[in-house]
Amino acid sequence: MPSLKVFSGRSNPALAQSIVDAIGKPLGDVEIKTFSDGELWVKFGENIRGCDVYIVQSTNPPAENLMELLIMMDAARRASARKVTAVIPYFGYARQDRKDQPRVSITAKLIANLVAKAGADRVVTMDLHAPQLQGFFDLPVDHLYSSVVLGRYFKNRRLKNLAVASPDVGGIKMARAYAKRLEAELVVIDKRRPRQNVAEVMNIIGDVHGKTILIVDDLVDTAGTLCNAVEALVNAGATKVYAACTHAVLSGKAIERINASHLARLVVTDTLPLKVKSPKIKVASVSRIFAEAIKRSFGHRSISSLFDIDKG
Repeated sequence: MPSLKVFSGRSNPALAQSIVDAIGKPLGDVEIKTFSDGELWVKFGENIRGCDVYIVQSTNPPAENLMELLIMMDAARRASARKVTAVIPYFGYARQDRKDQPRVSITAKLIANLVAKAGADRVVTMDLHAPQLQGFFDLPVDHLYSSVVLGRYFKNRRLKNLAVASPDVGGIKMARAYAKRLEAELVVIDKRRPRQNVAEVMNIIGDVHGKTILIVDDLVDTAGTLCNAVEALVNAGATKVYAACTHAVLSGKAIERINASHLARLVVTDTLPLKVKSPKIKVASVSRIFAEAIKRSFGHRSISSLFDIDKG
């Protein structure tokens, strides 16, 4: 029987530690160095020959996080690991998933190709920007959903007169899953994006007057879309607005925008480390979901019960 070993890159060591704590195993020994010229060096500090190796590393910027994952997988493969699984809590570059204008790259497919070429046998990830990105990988993908944790958080708060809002048409399926779990109504915010990182709310589809609103999305980056949506909902008569976003990218002036907005609370997961704290932001851990996925994958058991998705 091969051994299960979990290693962590440097993008989110706290999450990796929480995952192995939930599994009941120590975190694997790996040494990672950055040379003075910026090049990366990786060495596994223990024997992994014939082992099932799981490498926990998100691919969020800076690009060194992606390179670190690729080099770790290559090192594991060359050290004769039996199986290498890339556990990518946040799959970066996923928003560039098509040619929406001439002469641009489809980076989501490029990164998927790199992960496979570096030696991954399987990928475990959470809340891809679009679920169909699983098809970009030429290897099996276990796609986990944070609504197991975030949905439970808001269900336990028993919010009255609740409606779930999708920040755009593309997020309707996710919003519908939350609405079904929380027994709430569904609202859609119609927006247009004149350029990258700029969103303008156009119209609210559904009645929000006098309601508590929960906005759900896969990530919050500059928080421009989120805060515009919050203000539009408040202006339309919403009494209170919450948000649940899986990946807390929070770049640029995101924290300042959130603190200055009418948003009551933003709940995110720990797929990315929260670099700046805010009294309006609460972190819910998804480590147990990843731990269970790893244990079931290693034991060749189904993990379909972790795929919290609205099939209706």
